[in-house]
Amino acid sequence: MATILFKQGRHQCLMFSELSGSEGVQSNQFLLVNGGTGAILDPGGNLAYNELFLGMAEHFPPQRLAAILASHADPDIIASLDRWLTATEATVYISRLWERFAPHFCKPGKTRGRIEGLDDGGARLKLGSGEDRFELWALPAHFLHAEGNFQFYDPVSRILFSGDLGASLGGAVDPTQRVRELGPHLRHMEAFHRRYMVSNKVLRLWADMVSQLPIDLIVPQHGAPLEGPAVQQFIEWVRELPCGIDLMGSAQYQLP
Repeated sequence: MATILFKQGRHQCLMFSELSGSEGVQSNQFLLVNGGTGAILDPGGNLAYNELFLGMAEHFPPQRLAAILASHADPDIIASLDRWLTATEATVYISRLWERFAPHFCKPGKTRGRIEGLDDGGARLKLGSGEDRFELWALPAHFLHAEGNFQFYDPVSRILFSGDLGASLGGAVDPTQRVRELGPHLRHMEAFHRRYMVSNKVLRLWADMVSQLPIDLIVPQHGAPLEGPAVQQFIEWVRELPCGIDLMGSAQYQLP
């Protein structure tokens, strides 16, 4: 069952959040629709594929997808890529750093001519054509947590799809319930961000960049969306967060 994140006229953003079962980490998949143009963001692995395909069909014909957007190349992001390339004629958008790695998820030759590598600076992608065309921004989010990493911003809904940044984990987290106050929610976020984000320097650069955008929702790939006061609270929290290599020293590099 899809959660509607935004719906206005011909434009809508939907989230699927309970498709991976108990075997894998909880993850969110996203469908963006503008009239007759559809795009899927971080479609996930094979644990999610069947239910996602069927669930999406209630809102948009999967075979008519124009784009498959991947924030990075982790298995929970695009391990199902082979099946999506069979079922659709969509173009895959992913960092140029992962352009040659993504084919490892597919049969030989399956990705030929189907992958559009994104340069480090990102892009304002034009998806679809005619009155169904819409714009989606690929924002640089390198090392948050992958070397080549992008977040996607929808200027119509003002949703920032933030990938692993903003993730919350644990059985007490309900992905369908939006978080408006960050404080009580931090216990589900802090350990993950301290380990999976590379450094505070990168978080500060990210915070400066996204502070220029009007953002109504930050929606991560794991856990609950952030809205209202929690959006700015999160930006300010990560701006000051030591993480990754900031926390590493000789104690973490000892012979076993």
